[in-house]
Amino acid sequence: MTTGIWQKLMRTKSADAEVGDGHGHGGELKRTLGLFPLVMLGVGATIGTGIFFAMGEAVPKAGPAVIWSFVLAGLAAALTALCYAELASSIPASGSAYSYTYVTIGEFVAYIVGACLLLEYALAASATSIGWSEYLNNFLQNSVGWSIPEALRSPLLVRGDTGLEMHWGHINLPPIILVCMCCFLLLRGARESATVNAVMVIIKIAILAFFSAVAFSAFKTANFVPFNPFGLSSIDGAGNKMGIVAAAGTIFFSFIGLDTVATAGAEVKNPKRNVPLGIILALIIVVAAYIAVAVAAMGAQPASAFKGQEAGLAVILQNVLGAKWPAVLLSAGAVISVFSVTLVTIYGQTRILFAIGRDGLIPKAFQSVNPRTLAPVVNTVIVCVVVGLIGGFVDSAYLWDMVSMGTLVAFSLVSIGVIVMRYKAPNLERGFKLPFGPWVIPVLSVAVCMFIIKDLPTETYQVFFIWMTVVIVGYFLYGIRHSKLGQQGSS
Repeated sequence: MTTGIWQKLMRTKSADAEVGDGHGHGGELKRTLGLFPLVMLGVGATIGTGIFFAMGEAVPKAGPAVIWSFVLAGLAAALTALCYAELASSIPASGSAYSYTYVTIGEFVAYIVGACLLLEYALAASATSIGWSEYLNNFLQNSVGWSIPEALRSPLLVRGDTGLEMHWGHINLPPIILVCMCCFLLLRGARESATVNAVMVIIKIAILAFFSAVAFSAFKTANFVPFNPFGLSSIDGAGNKMGIVAAAGTIFFSFIGLDTVATAGAEVKNPKRNVPLGIILALIIVVAAYIAVAVAAMGAQPASAFKGQEAGLAVILQNVLGAKWPAVLLSAGAVISVFSVTLVTIYGQTRILFAIGRDGLIPKAFQSVNPRTLAPVVNTVIVCVVVGLIGGFVDSAYLWDMVSMGTLVAFSLVSIGVIVMRYKAPNLERGFKLPFGPWVIPVLSVAVCMFIIKDLPTETYQVFFIWMTVVIVGYFLYGIRHSKLGQQGSS
């Protein structure tokens, strides 16, 4: 009996089945994405989130040394990106880390990875939509002199100095509106969504280049003293985790865009070449932009000014130039770019749900697609409703670290999957292979991810444990009994 359960938990799909164009009963995704829109997909899901508003959370934890936090997070992302690239070149399927784990380690672990991805994507989309609200309000203030009423741009559940606060009668309406717009685009299909995203990414990069040029004109070395007030890892008087590693944990969620490239594997032309290349090119662009903007921002204002600062980059420009028009320009750019982050993040989640539904581990409604647009309609609507409700009623301070936890766990398991796959299928065709053999980079990737995880807040661990408990119960009540792989084995 025990052996039977273990075999069910560890059953794996063949790489050939995962690479195939067919996606089983209930629908098929169409390969419409080339390399450029794929890179823009990764950049669109990554650049913006960690720069436009996460610095307000990260800088108070690390001071000017937050620059090293970005480097540390980028190092973990780079190591994992190489692991993603090898798996993507041999298993170019929808579902990214979930699909890779299903092929390499087994069904139960893949289900856990899928749950981590769903957690990170849902909360990331909600958190970015909340940041969009801040920049939208800043844009309206500086352009037309009107602010969104406080009760319509602040959430019901707020993290106060003493813990959870309930602000009755409050709703953050702009995130809900943003999610509705994303839903409309996604229901039209992947190619149309990717085209809109590519335009928004180009605007975003131009805006950040403009910000860096202006901010560097006001660069003061005094703003970097003291450079590392909280060290590598420390705890303040209130018991909060501080330092470079803690800040890296807060901003790591922004590298979710690398996984988004992999989620599009079933809709990419020539996926064995374009997916790994898209991941690596997106990472290079993202890390370069993050470090450049972070250095410019830290040089333009003291670290103490970042705490609680809304629409931080726009405020920096306004203070540097003493005029509103740069803030208007940057806020407008942020409104557009954060739209793209939210759009791509929701897209990624719908494709992961599609992959899990295709395998029978969740209800089949999640894998059904519209015959005309080939978009997963029910799946997309459900995701957007959940994301919109979280964005409208929950404080973003509760979301960042949870997203990082899910991302770091998923990235670690992908790295382990490379080692397993090398030994399980040594002759599998790989368009890209890791240098230095199958152990060095994956082990380093897991080590760096675990190093960052250790400094995430205690409440993050608690919520993650609750989520995992719900997921495991769901697997044993539904997934293990409806698994298509299990049904094939018993037929």
